[in-house]
Amino acid sequence: MTRPPSLPSRIGTVLSPRMALPTLLAGLLAAGALAPDLAAQDILISGGTVVTSEGRFDADVRVRDGTIVEIGTGLAAGAGARAIDATGLLVMPGGVDPHVHLGGSTRDDYRTGSQAALAGGITTISNFAWHTSSSGYWRPGAAEGRTLAQAIEREAALIREQAIADVILHAGITPETEAGQMATLAAETGQTSTKIFMVWTVFDAAVPDYMATMDAAGRNGILTMVHCEDWPILAHAVAELTAAGRTSLEHFPDSRPVVAEVVATQRAVAMAETTGAPIYAVHVSSEGALRVLQDARDRGLNVFVETRPIYLHFTRERFEGPDRGLYVGQPPLREQRDQDALWAGIADGSVDVLATDHVAHLREDKMDPSQTITRHRAGLSNLQVVRPMLYSEGVVQGRISEERFVAVTSTNAAKLFGLYPRKGTIAVGSDADIVLWDPDETRTIRDEDMFSGTGFSVYSGWEVTGWPVMTLRRGEVVYEDGEILAGAGSGRLLRRGRWQAP
Repeated sequence: MTRPPSLPSRIGTVLSPRMALPTLLAGLLAAGALAPDLAAQDILISGGTVVTSEGRFDADVRVRDGTIVEIGTGLAAGAGARAIDATGLLVMPGGVDPHVHLGGSTRDDYRTGSQAALAGGITTISNFAWHTSSSGYWRPGAAEGRTLAQAIEREAALIREQAIADVILHAGITPETEAGQMATLAAETGQTSTKIFMVWTVFDAAVPDYMATMDAAGRNGILTMVHCEDWPILAHAVAELTAAGRTSLEHFPDSRPVVAEVVATQRAVAMAETTGAPIYAVHVSSEGALRVLQDARDRGLNVFVETRPIYLHFTRERFEGPDRGLYVGQPPLREQRDQDALWAGIADGSVDVLATDHVAHLREDKMDPSQTITRHRAGLSNLQVVRPMLYSEGVVQGRISEERFVAVTSTNAAKLFGLYPRKGTIAVGSDADIVLWDPDETRTIRDEDMFSGTGFSVYSGWEVTGWPVMTLRRGEVVYEDGEILAGAGSGRLLRRGRWQAP
């Protein structure tokens, strides 16, 4: 697979010649000739501008044994350390993407998903663990009726084998999930988040069970993620469109109207208010739903907001073109006013997190002409370009600050999902998850540069300014000059604490 041309060698004077062979090192790792931890080395990043969610300042950063051990000016590299010249570059924390779908019928596993993430400056990714087949994300061949802890261990085995980025897991909640499992979930697995799908046909009949689980989760320091779309309203919209013979993907946005998202969001807020549990609304797509969540937060509720890239970069007009299948997501693309509201929310703090909701399908599968408003392949591959796109369209265009960029792509997710300050910031004692970012580099997104198993990007052809040129994960250089330098199995499943408000 063709990669971007090598960047200028401004990234690094290596004081020891034996450490000047990143390509050879990557080959040894992939072959298992080196244990992953041996790839880490003492590193001094000098001359760059550190950017966190709280501010920016010129400083050198020293890394030892995978941890940031010193931040200051005029620091000197020790013997045998790798000295990286970051002059003209931003030194930012690695991204944290808390909404990723890997495995199952998708084209990305933990290895290829990690590669795409690391190439885009994301060092921590996520996935979902399901203990019953009530989910469309169920892994074929997996044993049903197991506990959430057992489901997480099933995913943990794959992470140990495949992952390069670090990983967190969310426990998928179904009507069969017993609320009593919440008391042991965090203690046994170190995973402190769950997810509920209000859009499922079974949701309404099982609301008391879902509320009991949400209540128990809240009392045990667990954050509940919620997909807010109201099934009865969606069913009514589909029935009317079907009766009118309007079932092609051209009508997909009408099959999932804004009112379904707004009503479900209102219900989710009511459930949070009743139980006292915190909720995290995933992929908020509309101004109406955002306003409901803003109002709830103004009333003092622990309600947090995620949106995803497609709503910032596309509107529903994409469904008027011949490639409409590429843009199918749930909820669908909305109007310009919705996009404007989400950009404003990122800028003013109403939106806490930008996450991809990454789902990897081949182009030909997304373009399958047999798809309809009820039978389609939802989701887009986005891990590799989510941060460059936000930087280019947000920071470069003057919509958001660099600090907000870091907040919504790293720090806030680290806090909400129990990782901060280990992840999500540049601070002494934090993991050395560091991205060296060239704010002036302009590239055109190309399909052939994508690491995802999809082999393409919906943003192909876009000219984007601001790219990662090097990514460190726990002090190891895992991406440099367009190449992944770490092997499968070097990523870790992270144990987490309780959620924190951003």
